[in-house]
Amino acid sequence: MKALGIDAGTTTVCAAVVENGVLLDSVTAPNNSALVAANQWEKAQDPNIIRDAALKAADELFEKHPDIAKIGVTGQMHGILYLDGEGAPLSPLYTWQDGRGNLPYDSCRSYAAYLGELTGYGVSSGYGSVTHFYNVKNGIAPENAAVFCTVHDYIAMSLCGNSSSVTDSTDGASFGLFDLKKNCFDAEAFAKAGMSPAILPKISDGSPIGFYKGSVPVYAAIGDNQASFIGASGGRRETMLINVGTGSQFSAYTEEYMECPGLDTRPFPGGGYLIVGASLCGGRAYALLERFFRESVKEITGRSPESCYDAMAEILSEGMPDNIPTVSPLFQGTRENPDLRGSITGLDTDNFTPRHLLWGMLNGMARELYDMYLGYKNAGGADYELTGSGNGLRKNKYLQERFEKLFGMPIKMSDCREEAACGAALYAIGKS
Repeated sequence: MKALGIDAGTTTVCAAVVENGVLLDSVTAPNNSALVAANQWEKAQDPNIIRDAALKAADELFEKHPDIAKIGVTGQMHGILYLDGEGAPLSPLYTWQDGRGNLPYDSCRSYAAYLGELTGYGVSSGYGSVTHFYNVKNGIAPENAAVFCTVHDYIAMSLCGNSSSVTDSTDGASFGLFDLKKNCFDAEAFAKAGMSPAILPKISDGSPIGFYKGSVPVYAAIGDNQASFIGASGGRRETMLINVGTGSQFSAYTEEYMECPGLDTRPFPGGGYLIVGASLCGGRAYALLERFFRESVKEITGRSPESCYDAMAEILSEGMPDNIPTVSPLFQGTRENPDLRGSITGLDTDNFTPRHLLWGMLNGMARELYDMYLGYKNAGGADYELTGSGNGLRKNKYLQERFEKLFGMPIKMSDCREEAACGAALYAIGKS
């Protein structure tokens, strides 16, 4: 059976055709939907541009593979857009990177911190409930909004021609104020915060939400973290996943509900939970270092190289020196403490070099996820084999080595190059 998976990511939109667990074909387009922001903390995208790119990719692959039998959809979690009663967007997509939740609610608390204190839920800026809370308190939530949803919910309903959205629990939980044990939004918590529960989307029961071109079943979109786990592992649950892309995550499946300090417990499609530690910067930390080197070359020589990645790899190929400085790549803080920032310590007259800094950065990137793994283990999590995914890890063998050294086990890179899209397709194949 062939299935189509669509991934509406932060920077790209990808569609992939999977058959018997194998990626047959794919189409990837840049996500050029970013909107010019009036404020630095605003991160918004045009949902119609994303939708059009996804539908175009679907049409293109259906022309080549008319025997596609099912469609799964995934995309960037946490963010929301508002729809009217006919399913038309009333707002941009406020993405997971949006910072309005970190703005001061009062003299001592941010909007996210206040909402968390008020409701008892751990929520962070970028979570849909926090974004909506800020918008309600500042009078910018559309008055005639019927519901808010993810951008991939919007794509899934558009594939079917539906006028209302349905949200999978994997995305519902990513909004925050979601009861994981009851698998539903906490309507009382929304009401307590002065937000009408009527704005909340319906949670999917797992059945198709409609049909593409009248005959191909489309399933409710799932979160990209869960989809990536499914795609990278080939559907296996007994693995620990290290993913390094724009951000980075440590993920491990557990059949029973468990809580790990500093980590998220998220619903898993089909039952169980995914324990997730998420870095806000992740692979972007290495990109920031590349930018630093590139701008340094320009300042010194007056010429700007197109890229410094090859030169960085050449330096790393010389091997890791002694006396590596400690680099903390928290350039965007953490979800729990957005005010944290990166640092470099342990510098002396011998290790203040590009080579030492490069290895220090790789160590810091690996250490951040390893500390999340330790939190998972200390809470009773089981040890599984280590799987790696994401271009930030796949293209950097030296970062792979750092993870293997810290975890004390080999890391097997996923054969799947479009983990989230393939995971969405595999999820659809598994539905009856």
